[in-house]
Formats: sequence, C-alpha cells, structure tokens
Amino acid sequence: MSASAAKVSKKELNSNHDGADETSEKEQQEAIEHIDEVQNEIDRLNEQASEEILKVEQKYNKLRQPFFQKRSELIAKIPNFWVTTFVNHPQVSALLGEEDEEALHYLSRVEVTEFEDIKSGYRIDFYFDENPYFENKVLSKEFHLNESGDPSSKSTEIKWKSGKDLTKRSSQTQNKAGRKRQHEEPESFFTWFTDHADAGADELGEVIKDDIWPNPLQYYLVPDMDDEEGDGEEDEEDEEGLEDIDEEGDEDGEDDDDDDGEDGEDDEGEDD
Repeated sequence: MSASAAKVSKKELNSNHDGADETSEKEQQEAIEHIDEVQNEIDRLNEQASEEILKVEQKYNKLRQPFFQKRSELIAKIPNFWVTTFVNHPQVSALLGEEDEEALHYLSRVEVTEFEDIKSGYRIDFYFDENPYFENKVLSKEFHLNESGDPSSKSTEIKWKSGKDLTKRSSQTQNKAGRKRQHEEPESFFTWFTDHADAGADELGEVIKDDIWPNPLQYYLVPDMDDEEGDGEEDEEDEEGLEDIDEEGDEDGEDDDDDDGEDGEDDEGEDD
C-alpha cells in the first residue's frame, strides 16, 4: 500500500470514529431525557401512594381508638403500670432520676393522639393523681409540622409546688457536684416539657409514640434484673451451704472411723 493510500485510509477511519462519537452522544442524551420522563412517572406514583397510605392510616387510626380506650381502662386497674413501663424501657430509664421516678408513681394514664391528617403532628398527654410535686392534673406536649415542613412543639407549663421544682433541683445538684456528677445523674425527665430547641428530633417523644404507646405491656412485663440477680445469689448461697454440710458430714465420718479404730486397739490390749 502506498503512503498516500495509507493516509486516506487513516482519514476515513478518523472520520468514521468522529461520526460514531456524535451518534453515541446523541443516543445518550435521548436516553437521559427518557429516564427523566420515566422518573417523573415514578415520582407521580409515589405521591399517589403516599396519599393512599395516608387514607389507610387515618382509617385504621380511627378503628384503633376504642381498643386504646379499653386498654387504658384496664391499665388503670394496675398500680404503677406506667412508671414501671418507663423504668423498664432502656432509653427512657436513662432519662430518669430517683426523684423523677417518685413523681411518676403518681402517673395514672398516658394518651398519644395523632392529629387527624397524621402528617401534621401528634400530642402526648400525661394524667397525674394528686401529688406533692405540682398542681397540674394533666401535662401535655404537642408536636406540629407546618405546611412548609418546619417542626415546632409546645407544652403545658408545669405549676410546681413550693420547693418541689425537680428541674431546678436537678440543675443545682449538678452544679454542686461538678462534671462527674453530671454524667451520673441525668437532667430531670420533666425538663423535656420545657425543651423545644429541636422539635424535629425529639427522641423521647418519638420513643413514646412509636415504641411504647403501640404496646406498653411488653415493657411493663420485662423481668426485673435486680430480682433475677438476687435469686441467682440466693441459689449460689444455697449450693455453698449444701457443700459445707456435705464436707462437715465427711469430716464427721472420718472422725467416727478413727474412734472405731482406737476402740479396737484398746480391746486387743485388754485381751493380751
């Protein structure tokens, strides 16, 4: 092949390659446009599904209400049901100080109410018997999500009785005891009612609504680990006691054998 022929062939190849690139880029652009159209259809179906799911949730939320009411009536027959439930829950118990537990012994009922459209928020109501800590019969905290999607919360102002404000007492205790004490003793559970800094990430509210409220009985029935450990210690003590008795019995048996041997020797001496 001549040099001029080789040059022509090379030019043709380059020309064909450029044409292939142009075709490929065009096909890619068309594919991207089609993907965008398909994605819009997927998004439309997702929005439609969300609306349908919301309707189903609203329907079954209404159907559950009579059962929640019946459950509350039955729970009212069990003393200290709610304080036991909270103490047994790993996340909630971490927020409870000793005085919080004392105050929660007066908690007689808890209710979680989702707003009618569900998406806009919910409210948690805590019903208390007469107690030495505050005047309120009901403490509530509400969580709202406005149309723009911004979260907010509001709650009942606690009317503390003189010298019984657990939120101030907790702060004073921590200040006196220093940093180490702050790690050991949590802030009062009741500071939650005044904390509206980050309503969109309120872990306690979410735990009560989504974990405890659907089935509080599972946490009420959690076995007391202290009792189990106590039973284990008693069993170990019983076993040790039995071992001691066995050892004493063996020693007594050996002593009796020795005595019998000595008696036998004495009898032989007398015969001689």
